[in-house]
Amino acid sequence: MKSILKTALAAVTAIGVTFGMSAPASAETEMDEILQRGELRVGVQTQGAPVSFINKDGERTGLAIEIVKMMADDLGVKLVLQDYDWKGLIPALLASKFDFIAADMTPTPQRTAQLLFSRPFFYQDTVAMTAKDSGRTTWEDLNKEGLNVGGVQGGTYVTAIKEFLPNATVKEFASGPAAAQALAAGRVDGALTDLGNAQTYVGGYDNLMILDGIITREPLAFATRAENSHLKFWMDNYFELVSANGKLDRLVEYWWNSRDWEADHK
Repeated sequence: MKSILKTALAAVTAIGVTFGMSAPASAETEMDEILQRGELRVGVQTQGAPVSFINKDGERTGLAIEIVKMMADDLGVKLVLQDYDWKGLIPALLASKFDFIAADMTPTPQRTAQLLFSRPFFYQDTVAMTAKDSGRTTWEDLNKEGLNVGGVQGGTYVTAIKEFLPNATVKEFASGPAAAQALAAGRVDGALTDLGNAQTYVGGYDNLMILDGIITREPLAFATRAENSHLKFWMDNYFELVSANGKLDRLVEYWWNSRDWEADHK
C-alpha cells in the first residue's frame, strides 16, 4: 500500500511539471514542505462526535481523525492535530496555522471561492430533530413563525434553516452538541444536523426524536488553501485509493452508519 501511495504521489508531481502546473523547480509545494518537516499538520473541530472528539480514554478519535491518521502513516510522517471551534477552522487555515482542515465540511460556493476542496469522501443527509412530545412529525412542521430552530454557527445547517424553514427563527450555536443540548433543555424547538449525529443525539437524550424527511444531501470534503494544488491533488488521489481498497467504506460504516463506536469510545 505504501509503495502504491509513493508511486501515486510521484505521478501527481510529474504531471504538474509536465503541464506547467507546478511552481519553478526551486519553489516548494505544500507537499514538499510536509515531507521535509516530517509532520502533517491538520485542523480539526474541537468536539464534534463522531467526526472528531475526545473519547473516554482521553484520546482524540472519530471519522476524520482516523482518516488523517492513515494519511500520515502512509506518508511516513508525524500527525499533528490542532483543535478549533467550527467557526475558527477556516480563519486558522487561511492564516497558515496548519496544512488542511479535516472535518465534515461541505464545499459550498462561498467556501470554494477561497479554498481548495478535495473530492468528497462521503455524503451526508441533513435532518431535523425536535422534542418527542412536540406533536411534530416531519421537518416541514418546524417552518412556522414563533419557532426557534438551532444550527451550528457558520455551518450549512444555518443556511438550510434560512432556505427551507424561512418562517422559523434561526438560533446559532458553537457546536452540534451545544445545539442538541439546547433542544433537549427546551431552549429551542428544533435543530438541524446530519443523520449520523442526529442518531447520536437522540441516543443521548431520551426526550428527542428525528423528524421524518431528508432536507438536503451534501458532499463532505477536506479543505486546504487556494495555492495548495499539489496537496489537493494528493488528497483526491488518496481518497480514490482508500475507496478502491475498502478502507474508507469500513471507516464510514463504523463511524457514520452505525453506533458501534459509542460502545468502544463513549
